Amino acid sequence: MLGLWVFVFTVETFSNQSVPLCSHSVSVKEQHALNPGPSQNPVALQPPGPGYMAHQTPYNPMQAKGPMPPGPGLYNSGPYQPVPPVSSNQALPGQPMLKRPPMGPQHSMTPPQSASPNPGSRIPPAHATPPPVSANNYQHAPAWQYGGTPPMGAPPPMAMPPLRPAGNHMTSSPSLATPQASSAEYRATPPVFHNAMQPLCPPTSLQGYTQQGHMPTPGNGAQVPNSFDHLEMGPKMAGPLPPQQPSPPTRHMGLSYPSLPPGYQNTSAPPNAATMQHPVQPSTQPYSHPQPYQQPSAGPAQLSPSLSGLSLQSQTPEALRVVNLLQERNLLPLGPVTPPTPCLPQDLQKINCHPEVFRSTLTSIPQTQSLLNKAKLPLGLLLHPFKDLSQLPVVTSSTIVRCRSCRTYINPFVTFLDQRRWKCNLCYRVNDVPEEFMYNPVSRSYGEPHKRPEVQNATLEFIAPSEYMLRPPQPAVYLIVLDVSHNAVETGYLDVVCQSLLENINALPGDSRTKIGFITFDSTIHFYNLQEGLSQPQMLIVSDIEDIFLPTPDSLLVNLNECKELVQDLLRSLPQMFGKTMETQCALGPALQAAFKLLSATGGRVSVFQTQLPSLGVGALKSREDPNQRASAKDIQHLSPATDFYKKLALDCSGQQVAVDLFLLSSQYCDLASLGCISRYSAGSVYYYPSYHQQHNPAGVECFQKDLKRYLTRKIGFEAVMRIRCSKGLSIHTFHGNFFVRSTDLLSLPNVNPDAGFAVQMSIEENLVDMQSVSFQAALLYTSSKGERRIRVHTMCLPVVNSLSDIFAGADVQAITCLLASMAVDRSVTASLSDARDAMTNASIDSLTSFRTSVLTIQQPGLLAPACLRLFPLYILALLKQKAFRTGTSTRLDDRVYAMCQLKYQPLAYVMLMIHPALYRVDDLTDEGALNVSERTIPQPRVQQLSVEKLSRDGAFLMDAGSVIYLWIGRNCNPNFLTQVLGLPNYAAVPLNMNMLPELDTAESQRTRAFVGWLREQRPFFPILHVIRDESPLKASFLQNMIEDRTESALSYYEFLLHIQQQVSK
Repeated sequence: MLGLWVFVFTVETFSNQSVPLCSHSVSVKEQHALNPGPSQNPVALQPPGPGYMAHQTPYNPMQAKGPMPPGPGLYNSGPYQPVPPVSSNQALPGQPMLKRPPMGPQHSMTPPQSASPNPGSRIPPAHATPPPVSANNYQHAPAWQYGGTPPMGAPPPMAMPPLRPAGNHMTSSPSLATPQASSAEYRATPPVFHNAMQPLCPPTSLQGYTQQGHMPTPGNGAQVPNSFDHLEMGPKMAGPLPPQQPSPPTRHMGLSYPSLPPGYQNTSAPPNAATMQHPVQPSTQPYSHPQPYQQPSAGPAQLSPSLSGLSLQSQTPEALRVVNLLQERNLLPLGPVTPPTPCLPQDLQKINCHPEVFRSTLTSIPQTQSLLNKAKLPLGLLLHPFKDLSQLPVVTSSTIVRCRSCRTYINPFVTFLDQRRWKCNLCYRVNDVPEEFMYNPVSRSYGEPHKRPEVQNATLEFIAPSEYMLRPPQPAVYLIVLDVSHNAVETGYLDVVCQSLLENINALPGDSRTKIGFITFDSTIHFYNLQEGLSQPQMLIVSDIEDIFLPTPDSLLVNLNECKELVQDLLRSLPQMFGKTMETQCALGPALQAAFKLLSATGGRVSVFQTQLPSLGVGALKSREDPNQRASAKDIQHLSPATDFYKKLALDCSGQQVAVDLFLLSSQYCDLASLGCISRYSAGSVYYYPSYHQQHNPAGVECFQKDLKRYLTRKIGFEAVMRIRCSKGLSIHTFHGNFFVRSTDLLSLPNVNPDAGFAVQMSIEENLVDMQSVSFQAALLYTSSKGERRIRVHTMCLPVVNSLSDIFAGADVQAITCLLASMAVDRSVTASLSDARDAMTNASIDSLTSFRTSVLTIQQPGLLAPACLRLFPLYILALLKQKAFRTGTSTRLDDRVYAMCQLKYQPLAYVMLMIHPALYRVDDLTDEGALNVSERTIPQPRVQQLSVEKLSRDGAFLMDAGSVIYLWIGRNCNPNFLTQVLGLPNYAAVPLNMNMLPELDTAESQRTRAFVGWLREQRPFFPILHVIRDESPLKASFLQNMIEDRTESALSYYEFLLHIQQQVSK
């Protein structure tokens, strides 16, 4: 019973106890003068050396070749003004842009001129028969720059509030074991390596890159600079660096000196080639005697020609097998598409970073930018840095060994010159091996630093020492913000959220310091006093939404363990409290301001549940969607935010280590383009449940319940930053994902979760002619929910090649497609949807043109592609028909914007299912070729082409589209399947809204349910299952995923191939 709750209805009852914001601001130049620090990108800032590349005009397939002629058609657009690509996070209008460090020479944005004499449209509208395309109506539509460096888009100029000063020194828990698993996917207990030796030199002071902004004034009136920008740089060895000129590697990267494959046989194989793959048996003595160190004899002059031609020396590889796309229709592999393997020595291939975590669009890096431009393929990286891993080595050491120059973490691809010196694989500086690194905790031997776990694993995690902390690690802090207006209560979501929290409250990641709080809102903001000692929660109402303050700042966020009973009482009571509310207004903006004030002192995670368009206070929005334009074949309007309020607030949150996750449950337009900014720029997540209702949409309720459980219990990292480093000569120029860009290579992530993906675009700034390989390293510094500061490091090594054939042989078609999708989302927002569509089409045309003209020695008729890119036109067509980019088909604006959010935020494996769903026939499942997973037999049916002609009326077909799974039942489906799997007597008995498979004690039922369950287990979210028949309302959605079929507004796959052939043959 809550009859004794305190209701306070006026603002005047409470004094304004919110933390005042400091009015003093410092310009960027003043900040750098006051707080000098090391360069954010020391490699890129070095002056050009002897190998510096002459200026190369970058390939830019998004440049318009001429005015677009007006006329009907799906792919035509109006006049286009070229917009150069910029960073994912743009400066706000009217705001000064923060200066970034220069990243080498600024390349011209002028693209190469088209060879076409007369511009025209590159892609026709859909017709029954594609019209012939003549040379006089050809135009190269707007296009992307792939490899060049565009003018650096400054990070958003919003103030990044520095962190509050650290309190009393807090010693971390003596236990350094691996944190407890917080999800089913994170099961195995990784090994922990301990090294108790003390560092040789004390750490230097931490001076960081600070940004203009305000910060809460500490109690002593002092301000502490926000040095998280340079915190990941870590402590450096005392004393100045010795004068040393970085030199190219003297041999191929790698420290185990592996035996060389056939392409290397002209060099002498170094001794002890197999030491890396065979662990040393523990010695009976604590230390073994040092062994003589063997220096490899292979030099760059010997290795370079061997490596560059490794893939083509003996015979043409499968990746370059020529495929005529117009003749070979069955191009889909039997199972999943596997990424190409980098052409490295076998021992290095085995230890390279797993492609599910770190992969490149090109697994063979061109030597020069001009060679990359000629290939017409994008160069970029896709990361899944915090992915749940079954095996993750964890290293505890008082000293983390890093390059003294570029701060690269020691990894499997460095070179040991002898026992006491190692050469960095990114900047090539020679570093000393610390004394404590000579001891190997695995083999308990001394004198074998190249056998340490740090140089045996491309992915590992360090437990960071105190030098990597600006303040004591923050506790896990969770703030739940709930819409309780009449519309929200009608959906019934409040019952689901409260019940899910009650069921999982003990599974929330955290420790004894975990804090939790609640805010509800309609036209007013409601706080809840949960202070220990109260008999029941107190509700405190602030009605003045124009000047939000915290009524009792010290009792709104409480220790979960100490106040768990009060929290549980509140969760049981909330649904009834607002069950009869008639308040229809919604003040989301003020509620978010209150959440920011409440968490700004500690940081943490805000979970916002919203059901309608905000209508009151700051951040109020008006509907911008015209339902009559949903199926328009013209450009789609209102893909960009209507206000910058949510972006500005998100940047303030990011500065205080606060991330905001948005759950949008609505059947009406909510302007996700505006609301989504609160999550995008604070490194949060967006969850969207259209047409959510507890009674009318039970499938949506089940999906929400499953997603919410995963969300509440998965592992989480707080106050994180991620830096991506690359070898000298390479540079990063654009990021994709949810984050704030602190500098050229540093991302601010107040929260990081295992379901978030990122992408970056790369360019080649200097010739790589003296290098046989390049490396990329992503370092994620975060605080675990247990209060440990940790660093997760991923390192990837790729060969450098000097021929177009090798570049094409190493092309990763799925990675290229996902990177292009992210680039197309940005182009849709900054320019127009039609520009993005044309540019994606250009990407396939240009790459196949390059292959035909520069790689093929014998010209043949047809549309020719290398086997590795045989699916590229199919994936591009699938993108054109995807919800984010399609035109001519009715698509709600919020649905389109959410699809764009997913393309930029989801890891590759999930994005590909959204782009190109997988279709299986399931009425004849057998155990032949089945997988055995956890003593379960999982059938493996063959993947079918996405065409209606592959459907059979006497069968049943399962379509996995990522977030949804369709089970289509043919009208003449085998009666045995209906009875043994669906438990139904005949086809007419199949319900129009069937969302689950009954558990029947039949072999057919067990196989089908095992296969569906296995598909669901491979992703963190819960896909809804829809059983559909011809009369089902969702049949149209099912057929829209038939990518290869023609629709009223889009070409069929064969028509699309004919169009590409016409363009390529010109």
